[in-house]
Amino acid sequence: MNDLTVSLDPASSVPLYEQIYQHIKKEIQSGGLSFGTRLPSTRNLAGYLQVSRTTADMAYSQLVSEGYIEAVPCRGYFVCELEGLYCPGTESKERHAEKKPEEKKYRYDFSPSGVDLNSFPYGAWRKLSKNILMADNKKIFQLGDPQGEYALRCSIADYLHQARGVLAEPEQIVVGAGNDFLLLLLCSMLGTGQKIAMESPTYRKAYDLLGNLSNEIRIVEMDEAGMRIDSLEASGADIAYVMPSHQFPLGIVMPVGRRMQLLEWAAKSERRFIIEDDYDSEFRYRGKPIPALQGFDRSGRVIYIGTFSKSIAPAIRVSYLVLPDRLMELYRQRGRLISSTVSRVDQLLIAGFLDDGYYERHLNKMRAIYKSRHDVLLEEMRGFQGICQISGENAGVHILLTFKNGMTEQEAIARAAKEGVRVYGLSRYYIGMDDRNKTSRQSHTVILGYANVEEAEIRAAAGCLRRAWS
Repeated sequence: MNDLTVSLDPASSVPLYEQIYQHIKKEIQSGGLSFGTRLPSTRNLAGYLQVSRTTADMAYSQLVSEGYIEAVPCRGYFVCELEGLYCPGTESKERHAEKKPEEKKYRYDFSPSGVDLNSFPYGAWRKLSKNILMADNKKIFQLGDPQGEYALRCSIADYLHQARGVLAEPEQIVVGAGNDFLLLLLCSMLGTGQKIAMESPTYRKAYDLLGNLSNEIRIVEMDEAGMRIDSLEASGADIAYVMPSHQFPLGIVMPVGRRMQLLEWAAKSERRFIIEDDYDSEFRYRGKPIPALQGFDRSGRVIYIGTFSKSIAPAIRVSYLVLPDRLMELYRQRGRLISSTVSRVDQLLIAGFLDDGYYERHLNKMRAIYKSRHDVLLEEMRGFQGICQISGENAGVHILLTFKNGMTEQEAIARAAKEGVRVYGLSRYYIGMDDRNKTSRQSHTVILGYANVEEAEIRAAAGCLRRAWS
């Protein structure tokens, strides 16, 4: 540590050395200066605080005598470990720690938001990081384009066109740290008070975020093809939030016919737009991949959101927005006032990951892994045919089990927990207070995510669930 900021009051009756001593002592007691932290030398401290070196020496001497710091010959002053010393306030922290409830531990956790981190491409990530930092390019540590690095936007545009059929120029793409930020950005552009149609159940975080930003959420009914257009029309909404490639959490894949109807609805008014959340479109197990809804849009109505969090790792926090041309002027007026929330280093890293073929290879690997786990889970669930019905198994990384034997969602979760298995209820994703949504499917359905559960664990967990639910 080179500097130690202390607020000194020369007019105080308390000597300057004691003010310094008291400040450092409080910092050590509160944890602001942790064990082993090196303090500035008395010469540097005196120069920084503009006091005499004698004043700094006296403050350090008092701290040494009380055991808060120690002087190591030829090295300097270091903070001591405070074990055994009384520190005001620590007893309160200990009491709070004791009150904190212990989280139940499970042997198997079928989290629907899980990702297989054992397959993270560490080697490629280290190589790309090293190459970027060794380039000695000082510009990457300056504030970049609010819209995101142009190189990354070009890479994303190429990938989306090839893999998802999205028609986008780099100038239409905005990079941000997660879908949450991009939804916030959209709301800042479009303004609050928008009437936004959402399905129920849906992605709860998006519902909470959009609602908290003073938008009116209109709940729209679904059928086996996804959002019903007649219900959407009756809702009076101007914006529809949908996940056509794999609706979360029901797993519905919206067919082409319904997609065309949705686009026709949007084209009827200049105020209407569709937010297409394409969060895990990379993982599909039956039939040919259906291109993104945006690829069918000819009237500039679809706002496309994608992310690398599900396909690479949640902590990557790199998502992207594809704005239709009709919204670009609005973005230039309002959106560009907000700086990009992803570091330029991370953006260039993702660009290299895409351009050098690492991402495609990683996706192929993850598809094979998830497909294998998907097949094992469905194979194990065959023994549950008399107990529950499977749905949502054609895409994504989770399935739904709806009980046919009268077992409620809460009972199923509790029984599974006793066997050390964690499953999740569908009811947490229902929105609004409309009792028509409180169907038997809601109260009798659980979700099993398999992305972070290995095949042997799936088989073992299935045995536990068989005992729990039989």
